[in-house]
Amino acid sequence: MVVTRFAPSPTGFLHIGGLRTALFNYLWARRNGGEFKLRIEDTDQSRNSAEATKAILEAFDWVGLYYDGEPVYQSDRFDLYKSYILKLLDEGKAYYCYMSKEELDKLREEQMAKKERPRYDGRYRDFTGTPPKGVEPVVRIKAPLEGEIVFEDGIKGTITIKADEVDDFIIARSDGTPTYNFVVAIDDALMGMTDVIRGDDHLYNTPKQIIVYEALGFELPRFYHVPMILGEGGKKLSKRDGAADVMDYKRAGYLPEALLNFLVRLGWSHGDQEIFSMEEMLEHFDPTDINASASQYNPDKLLWLNAHYIKNSSNERLAKLLEDFGLYLLSHDKREILLDIFKERCKTLAEMAEQIKEVIETPESYDEKALKKAMKGNAAEILRAFVQKIEDAAGELHLPTDYHALMENFVKEKEIGFGKIGMPLRVALIGRLGGPDLSDVMSIVGKQETVARIEKLLNTIKESSAS
Repeated sequence: MVVTRFAPSPTGFLHIGGLRTALFNYLWARRNGGEFKLRIEDTDQSRNSAEATKAILEAFDWVGLYYDGEPVYQSDRFDLYKSYILKLLDEGKAYYCYMSKEELDKLREEQMAKKERPRYDGRYRDFTGTPPKGVEPVVRIKAPLEGEIVFEDGIKGTITIKADEVDDFIIARSDGTPTYNFVVAIDDALMGMTDVIRGDDHLYNTPKQIIVYEALGFELPRFYHVPMILGEGGKKLSKRDGAADVMDYKRAGYLPEALLNFLVRLGWSHGDQEIFSMEEMLEHFDPTDINASASQYNPDKLLWLNAHYIKNSSNERLAKLLEDFGLYLLSHDKREILLDIFKERCKTLAEMAEQIKEVIETPESYDEKALKKAMKGNAAEILRAFVQKIEDAAGELHLPTDYHALMENFVKEKEIGFGKIGMPLRVALIGRLGGPDLSDVMSIVGKQETVARIEKLLNTIKESSAS
């Protein structure tokens, strides 16, 4: 059975690089009928944040990456780690190191002066003398002194590290707290991880973890190190480029399925297919197909995908989602026509909410440039005539086609171009130029509100010219 995990540190928000890693782990476990687990790596008590942990769990819930069982917290497992440290000490596979910080700093200076790579020199590896007073020792693991550490990476191929590149690294600090590479190896082994899919910034942690695995007699998992996501110009992804809190994407009006679809295609592909449902991701995803080179963050593609998923969402779902943006349409009598219009136009829920509010709410003000452009010449006179046309209309005005026919007749009667009524009418109805079809807007707001908005604009112009 395939068992994977996502193991964030709760020191900040969950960003999209982390979410992509979680997605890859989730897909591989679910495709194989296995388990996907969440582990919170909170051993660094000075940097941990309960708020960050909450944000991580909230993000998982929003995108629907449901993990098996309860989250595992490393801070609950210190006694377990301590027992394995004692086990390695008892077996002679680890030792107390009494080297002071001053001695270590001096050693590094000497090595750098000789243009050698700074590393611990193993001086306490076989120490049997009397421990120096006043020094709280760390615990170091005995790394191999010769040969190579070799492992197969499912993305990068065979990785070979010379043994002398890995020194006797610390597995427990002087205060007894265990170190990252030690606890990760223990947790992955005891939690039954068969496949470890993680960012390639962890690539050179892997040899150290393999040393821990072998010292404790644990079976190695399969490793996959995923290249990073790059921002504009091939640089490291910044917050401006998109390395923001995953929940910022929700607040900006993105749908979770759009974000997941976008992330799965950052470094992985299946032919030329761009749009993937979760079912299709589960059918086709294989970590060995992940590209070995870094991927490029493309915000335009994310917007394109989001627009696709908005267009294909039910109106009922959209109405519920738009409530997060202060727009309540579930009981609106023109809900269907509103959503049918705007889900074809908008790329985010935030944009949709803003544009719908422009239609259903009477403008409080008018765009100055639009007003100046639209109200030239006899525009006010044309608007007054159009108000009269609406009020004199035979029969009821309900559908967009009713208003469209009314406007067609009006421009014919007045022998004017459509823009002569279109521009001032658009400013009157939504406060600016642009926006949806005027026939749709008038159908949504209704006859009385259309007249009221035109008269409001005319009164505003009259008051402005009088002052």
